[in-house]
Amino acid sequence: MDVIIPGAPLMAQSLGGAAVIDFGIQLVGWAFAAALKTEKFYDLCGSLAFASTAAMTYASSARLPRQGLITGLVCTWTARLGMFLVRRVFRDGGDSRFDEVKNQPGTFLVYWMLQGAWVWVTALPCFLVNGVASQSALHWGDYVSMALWIVGFITESTADFQKSAFKSDAKNKGRFIDTGLWSVSRHPNYFGEILMWCGVAGVAVSMNASPGISVASCASPLFVTFLLTQMSGIPILEKMADERWGNETAYQEYKRNTPCLIPRLIPLKKQ
Repeated sequence: MDVIIPGAPLMAQSLGGAAVIDFGIQLVGWAFAAALKTEKFYDLCGSLAFASTAAMTYASSARLPRQGLITGLVCTWTARLGMFLVRRVFRDGGDSRFDEVKNQPGTFLVYWMLQGAWVWVTALPCFLVNGVASQSALHWGDYVSMALWIVGFITESTADFQKSAFKSDAKNKGRFIDTGLWSVSRHPNYFGEILMWCGVAGVAVSMNASPGISVASCASPLFVTFLLTQMSGIPILEKMADERWGNETAYQEYKRNTPCLIPRLIPLKKQ
């Protein structure tokens, strides 16, 4: 199979244009949010940045099958998660992560710029694929990657739905969820998200472009995994859970017997 050499001007337009739109959205969002001292625009602007950058790079591409595929995967994930997060922040009345910083414009800006970096690095495989003007036809690598993305999408969507349903039931107030997918993983939604970005990166690698593009594409799932397992995801939630239920025997048993991230194939039977 021939190695495809991307055109530098189109690639620069794809990567640079995505960065301009991404961080432009963050700056505008921050300006309004800082003025109103609210965090309710944060997740909305993050979703808008994902969708806008993917759509823009696709619009300026050759609109080949792989470009349509990877753009569709990114936009579908964005629409689903974006609606979920925005609905949740309005339902809960806010996001406790921003209770202090939303009154400090300078510090608040850092959060918005970090979101911009998250969007750009995470969606990088999409920008790279859309920046290559000549590509091979879709093949088994693309279909395997798409299947991986579908499994991840179903996993994350199901986990989010199950947790929302659990929390909306008054009898579960003050309890931790240990049913459904949450019985085989303490963070099944994050596992699904990592699978999805592995699938997106797989589509980019399947393009068989230059080695540099393949390596750069893998930065996306690695970055997402690092964020979720070491920074803003699991560590924070695990700490909060320990503070809330750490003294409960049932939670101690749940934590001891349930994998943190990668689901166990068969859930343990409750005694």
